[in-house]
Amino acid sequence: MEIFVQLLINGIIAAAIYSLIAVSFNLNFGVTKFFNLAHASFAGIGAYTVFYLLKWHDFNTALAIIIGIFFAGFVGYLSDKFVFLPLRKKKASNMILLVASLGVWAVIESVLAILFSNQFQTIRNNTKALALYHLGPGVITFTQVVMIFISVLVIIGLLLLFKFTQFGKAIKAIGDDEEVAKIVGIDTDKIIGYTFFLGTAIAGLGGILIGFESGVEPTWLATLLKGIIAAMIGGLGTITGGALGSLLLGLVENFGIWKVSGEWKDAIAFALLIVFLIFRPRGMIKR
Repeated sequence: MEIFVQLLINGIIAAAIYSLIAVSFNLNFGVTKFFNLAHASFAGIGAYTVFYLLKWHDFNTALAIIIGIFFAGFVGYLSDKFVFLPLRKKKASNMILLVASLGVWAVIESVLAILFSNQFQTIRNNTKALALYHLGPGVITFTQVVMIFISVLVIIGLLLLFKFTQFGKAIKAIGDDEEVAKIVGIDTDKIIGYTFFLGTAIAGLGGILIGFESGVEPTWLATLLKGIIAAMIGGLGTITGGALGSLLLGLVENFGIWKVSGEWKDAIAFALLIVFLIFRPRGMIKR
């Protein structure tokens, strides 16, 4: 029973991490319809910004986090304005956009590696962040509680955004049919740019939380892969799908290693993806 409870807690923690990457990836995918391989690198920008401000300038932690989120979103907005928007105007195919995103990822990874080295590094933690709380026979840290709470808030916030705001409805309209959205007067380029800002800012938040929990590195490849797997399992382009896919992936990964080595985690994740691609290729929730 003790192992079951701890694996359940670990699965929910993993889901909280994956969900911020998955829902932000789905947010941007919904309006652009291409796989942005640079997406997780914005998580790195957010995390390294906070790492830099705390380590070298002794910023207030909350202020450093806010700056990290906005800087990740700003760089994401610039990537759309100067890379993806010009390509979309030239009617570039999704394959061209994907290759361009790979280039953006490589540039960001290289810059982060030059500035901060390739070494795995940890963001400063205080004693409270490492405090343990007991949930029956299981344990969870203060940082992990915050991660879960923030992930839930972000998901609820995005759902409310889509339901009650003109901006959210414009995003949905572009996702349904960009040409029709243009006809009814929506400035699609502007909305997509703002969506990039929002999506990459959320990715930056995810990177910051991961940094506080387990550390930072320039590539963020594992983070990207798990986020995309969760998004595909849940349903590409949907916020609810990204959240449900993350929860399922987190639980299956952690319960899957109950009787085997933790090294099987990635294999279990990809096996789950293959099962969905064969039997439910559009994911748990169709757009």
